[in-house]
Amino acid sequence: MFYQLLKYVLLGPLLRLMFRPRVEGLEHVPEEGAAIVAGNHLSFADHFLMPAILHRRITFLAKAEYFTGPGVRGRLTAAFFRSAGQIPVDRSGREAGQAAIREGLGVLGKGELLGIYPEGTRSHDGRLYKGKVGVAAMALRAGVPVIPCAMIGTFEAQPPGQKFPSPRRIRIRFGEPLDFSRHAGLADEKAVLRAVTDEIMTAVLALSGQEYVDRYASEVKAEEDQRRKESRRAGVRRGN
Repeated sequence: MFYQLLKYVLLGPLLRLMFRPRVEGLEHVPEEGAAIVAGNHLSFADHFLMPAILHRRITFLAKAEYFTGPGVRGRLTAAFFRSAGQIPVDRSGREAGQAAIREGLGVLGKGELLGIYPEGTRSHDGRLYKGKVGVAAMALRAGVPVIPCAMIGTFEAQPPGQKFPSPRRIRIRFGEPLDFSRHAGLADEKAVLRAVTDEIMTAVLALSGQEYVDRYASEVKAEEDQRRKESRRAGVRRGN
């Protein structure tokens, strides 16, 4: 009930006013039945825009930190995600990936729409990064199609570090469903999972037009953070 209130009365109209979203390929999202929507992830605003424009409910696997953030903004964010039925996923530890897959399969098993960001985190520089294979594992185990999706303009509307989005026109593009039934029964084959994931990311890339980086975003960001720390330490030493 609260999800419908957010979408049609509270949040949805506000988002449409701020971003005037131009939606392409919405006919590719099935009216019913289980499916995965796999997209790029450029901004915190993505979590709100996707549910606002879809004609049916979508459940995202959201990082657990969204449910435990500090301050008023953190409490409001947590309240939204809980009320919208989004699922917290702990991304730390060895079992984190399997836990996310189990949660996703539960959503698909109920015939619902599941939203996934295969990169595993927001892009810190607007580029598209290598996808993690969890999306392929869920698609093959559940036997469901994957609809590629691209958010365009949300990085500029709310880049990393910006608390609130700036009004601007954005585009949301959906591609034709990807059918992986030819790989049925091969959900435990690492090479198959990698190939399926790469096919999904290629489809997202074709929709988004981003520059592609064949590395995980988390790794690249960690390296850049480390270089900045070393640079600051070097500057301090020179100052002394």
